[in-house]
Amino acid sequence: MTTATHHPRLALGPISYYWSRATTENFYAWVAQSPVEIVYLGETICSKRNELRHEDWLTIADQLQAAGKEVVLSTLSLLEAESELIRLRTICENGRYLVEANEMGAVHLMQGKPFVVGHSVNLYNDRTLKLLAAQGMTRWVFPVELTAATLAEIQPLRPAGVETEVFAYGRLPLAYSARCFTARARNLPKDDCRYCCIDYPDGLVLDTQDNNRFLALNGIQTQSARAVNLLPYLEQMRSLQVDIVRISPQAEHTEKIVDLFHRCLIGEMSPQQAAAAVDELTPSGSCDGYWRGEAGMNYNTRHS
Repeated sequence: MTTATHHPRLALGPISYYWSRATTENFYAWVAQSPVEIVYLGETICSKRNELRHEDWLTIADQLQAAGKEVVLSTLSLLEAESELIRLRTICENGRYLVEANEMGAVHLMQGKPFVVGHSVNLYNDRTLKLLAAQGMTRWVFPVELTAATLAEIQPLRPAGVETEVFAYGRLPLAYSARCFTARARNLPKDDCRYCCIDYPDGLVLDTQDNNRFLALNGIQTQSARAVNLLPYLEQMRSLQVDIVRISPQAEHTEKIVDLFHRCLIGEMSPQQAAAAVDELTPSGSCDGYWRGEAGMNYNTRHS
């Protein structure tokens, strides 16, 4: 008896950066026609990024749903003010769309309703999965710093009805802080940042003294400069019964990257061939170290 091939679905994570309203709306007009099946929407980094309000996100959500997409509304990863808590409650009580809870306050508000737990929540073992599944969690995003070996240990023990999603492409979210690093780089106080994040549609890249791209500043978030590219491990993810692979949007070439992932998922292109093409579309280089149990910024160049 043969086992049916496992077919992960393709998801597009929320935009991590501060893009203009027109850029964002044009991007999602393309997403509506794309092969992406699941779309995460909303601001996850900083509540001062208000080119789009909650009602605008709902309008985009309705348009994407009408185009056949599964829509998920994402919450902030770090809350610091009462106004942010009010926004969080509005998202959690929307009553129309699934919610991605990106910190435990959102998990608390979503108890008793189905929800997704994002990669910024530290889910490191099956016991935590079972605890949150009992509260309503139906999907978790595998933390980016964990290894494939860890996922192999957890997957057979995950609760029934809980999907696993892997962050398969994009700059790695490493840390969050109460300080705004982008404003500090411009010698601006956080309270008068002048919304300078909008000048860096893919974050502000930092180089080491020997001119290696190391980190990217994205407001209160620190990211890797290199983008993780797990496309070479697609067959391994299939064997691990991963349900969803996530692409994190970047300012350029997201359309081409989505197409390359999609072609691999439907068998039109080999993962190794597509991964090499994705590497060419990644400005600061690729990495896969965490997945293999090494330093996160390492990359197995033998795939190319």
